[in-house]
Amino acid sequence: MGVTKISQKFVTQVTPQRMFNALILDAHNICPKLMFSSIKSIEFLSGSGEVGTIKQINFTEASPMKYAKHRIDALDKEALSCTYTFIESDATDHLLDKLEYITYDVKFEGYGRGGCICHLTSTYKAKDDIQIKEEDIELGKDRAIGMYEVLEAYLMAHPRAYV
Repeated sequence: MGVTKISQKFVTQVTPQRMFNALILDAHNICPKLMFSSIKSIEFLSGSGEVGTIKQINFTEASPMKYAKHRIDALDKEALSCTYTFIESDATDHLLDKLEYITYDVKFEGYGRGGCICHLTSTYKAKDDIQIKEEDIELGKDRAIGMYEVLEAYLMAHPRAYV
């Protein structure tokens, strides 16, 4: 079982606290509103946002899968960091179908005058002897950056949101 780790950064003009509040603490509300063409809803299956919480992301008909579940493994509101693991989906013929799990480590740090750097490290653990190719991961990386960009645009347009 191979493990592939990918790190990426996204620089934004929004403060770390606002990015964390919106993307981590309130994703279940803001993501379906802003990414309505791909995310139908996000619901809590167990817990209410603390460590151990399991959420289900329900995708629209345009998506290659109907749902994915993730578990919050670590949450530090002071350090503005979170670790969560995708643990289940209905994916077939998709990257998630080849993996045991994907773990994401997210951290928001101050940068410049009121902006932040969003650090995202993704760990992919393949099933059996499957080799994960970088091109298999590129689509997920692009979607993550796209999500950050949509959220940044929203927060820039609504400077009092998530303060």
